Amino acid sequence: MNKGLKVTILGSGTCVPSRDRSSCAVLMETGDSRLLFDIGPGTMRRLLEAGFLITDIDFLFVSHFHPDHTGELASFLFANKYPDPETRKNPLTLAGGPGFKAFYEKLARTWPGWLDLGSKSRLIEVQPGAGEPCLETEAFCITCAHADHQPESIAFRVSVPAGICAVYTGDTDFSRDIIGLAGGTDLLICEAALPDNMKVKGHMTPSLAGKTAAESRAGSLVLTHFYPECDEADIEGQCRRTYTGALCLARDLMKIELPGNKKP
Repeated sequence: MNKGLKVTILGSGTCVPSRDRSSCAVLMETGDSRLLFDIGPGTMRRLLEAGFLITDIDFLFVSHFHPDHTGELASFLFANKYPDPETRKNPLTLAGGPGFKAFYEKLARTWPGWLDLGSKSRLIEVQPGAGEPCLETEAFCITCAHADHQPESIAFRVSVPAGICAVYTGDTDFSRDIIGLAGGTDLLICEAALPDNMKVKGHMTPSLAGKTAAESRAGSLVLTHFYPECDEADIEGQCRRTYTGALCLARDLMKIELPGNKKP
């Protein structure tokens, strides 16, 4: 059994169509659990390319409701009903920030009966900022914090009993809440949507992502959520203005292993 964390970047892109980058999605594996963070367009295809079935996903966490993070949710739920919901061995837990239940219910009303997995699913609406775990199992613990992007936006920290943890920011501007959530994390998966000279509200640049990693003392940093403009810029060089630790730029199907070699 995997006591650490295995991470697969399924989608490192944005809403802009790309042959190389699907929209946002990150898979984490620990123990016998598989956790999917965001489900933008292209996620199911990337799951198959990574060697997983859609029914392998046990937990689906939504950082916020923008289509490049949720665009394949309805299709994913519909596909889980084919040919029979009973083919799913473990129930699917769906979790998102404030308003997530209403968001799901609107989808369900749009396709009456076609998204409901019955007893094979449960829905959790997360309230960030309380400092308490949002979700806890024998294999992992999830804590979260508000992300500076949309009212419902949240970032997730996954901790496992072996002492390993990883943080996925989703979309966010530079935020002290994110730095607090990521404190001492082994891996920080952080958005860096646009180059430093193209900063927009609600998103980080490479140097701001680097500052976040440096101030949170992250063991390693993965930059992701790249708009096409990033392909023409020295993203790594910009990040190095503020961060000197282990760094890589996300690409679809990239795998990262965090072995469970720490004391609990």
